[in-house]
Amino acid sequence: MTDAADRQLAAQYEAYPYPARDPREEAKRLIVGSPSHLREVDHWVFASRRPAGRPLNALLAGGGTGDGTIMLAQQMAWAGRPGSVTWLDRSGAARRIAEARARTRGLENIQFEEGSILELPGSGLGPFDYIDCCGVLHHLPDPLEGLKALVSVLAPGGGLGLMVYAPHGRTGVYMLQDALRLLAPTDEPPAARVDAARRLWRQAPETAWLRRNPWLTDHLSGGDAGLYDLLLNPRDQAFTVPALDALVRAAGLRIACWVEPVRYDPDAYLPDPKLRARTALLDPVQRAALAEAVTGNMGIHIVYCLRADAPAMEPPWDDLASVPVLREMDGPTLAKGLPKDGTLPVTFDGLRVNLPLPRLAQAILQRVDGRRSLGAIADELAAGGVSREQFARDLPALRRAMEAMNRLLIAAPA
Repeated sequence: MTDAADRQLAAQYEAYPYPARDPREEAKRLIVGSPSHLREVDHWVFASRRPAGRPLNALLAGGGTGDGTIMLAQQMAWAGRPGSVTWLDRSGAARRIAEARARTRGLENIQFEEGSILELPGSGLGPFDYIDCCGVLHHLPDPLEGLKALVSVLAPGGGLGLMVYAPHGRTGVYMLQDALRLLAPTDEPPAARVDAARRLWRQAPETAWLRRNPWLTDHLSGGDAGLYDLLLNPRDQAFTVPALDALVRAAGLRIACWVEPVRYDPDAYLPDPKLRARTALLDPVQRAALAEAVTGNMGIHIVYCLRADAPAMEPPWDDLASVPVLREMDGPTLAKGLPKDGTLPVTFDGLRVNLPLPRLAQAILQRVDGRRSLGAIADELAAGGVSREQFARDLPALRRAMEAMNRLLIAAPA
């Protein structure tokens, strides 16, 4: 499916591959995020039950300049995990950057394919155990057709990680997009449009809503590619929580996790008991929609999805052989820095939430190293005088706080 906006979009990403990346930076850092962090995929997609030794065949659909591709491939390489990551995008300019990043890291577990996700059915690619589609569906003429194309190459038992724009946290964007359609029509060369956008931003009055939105920075720090993608994109459809849930359901999927889960829990923001009595009557999608409407700062939605008929499985927190892991955190360092008031302050795009922690939080977290099992941690605490009953009470409480932050997860079994 191609229309004028789609052709303009293709030209945009050839002129300004997104996001702007310098392959030389790979020697200094690995860009990590959600979706598609390996520990998240293990936990949220496979419920920490898919063996680490089983090859993982992943697709990064709309891979762009390679952030998700490089992250997942590098994490698999570091962990010695078998399998491969397929980068798919129709931008040759983006491919050259992604390939250069992979070469800098010496990654050999990536395959590069040029093409559209709409061409996946019948392409011969796949099936894939895991599919990432980050920042793509909201640019398509028909997002549902794109999502169904992804599902067509999803292996049995597999899952997807999706990211789409959300409207409330993008307040101000669509107003300036409207202004730039008047000032810099889409038939002008990309460089001329970028120049007009830069000039408009410098002179936009303080009343422009984007000036009051501190959570969007692509136009400030993302270079020409970031500015173009934010303010000059020819098609940009944002999804509320109910709209995204409806899209996912129409494709034969269900949402297994909203990332981060605590952001979508209205009780995190509404301590009033009478309000909580009302939130308790809402179904999960309504609760997430309420959180979105109340906070007003969600600019994207990230979800992990499974087939609608996939069995509901929880990560095995009740199995003492399970190994807990922290995502981008060091257990002893985190434990040492915990506040003494029994809460953990967390900030999401300017919104502060205090998560209650159990008494044993520090003792447990300082032992989470990716090697010790829950049983081994319980044994060590028991040797120090902590009753197993207390551990059994405090572990679920710690899980409620840290798993909801998408930080304390269960590793894939060996």
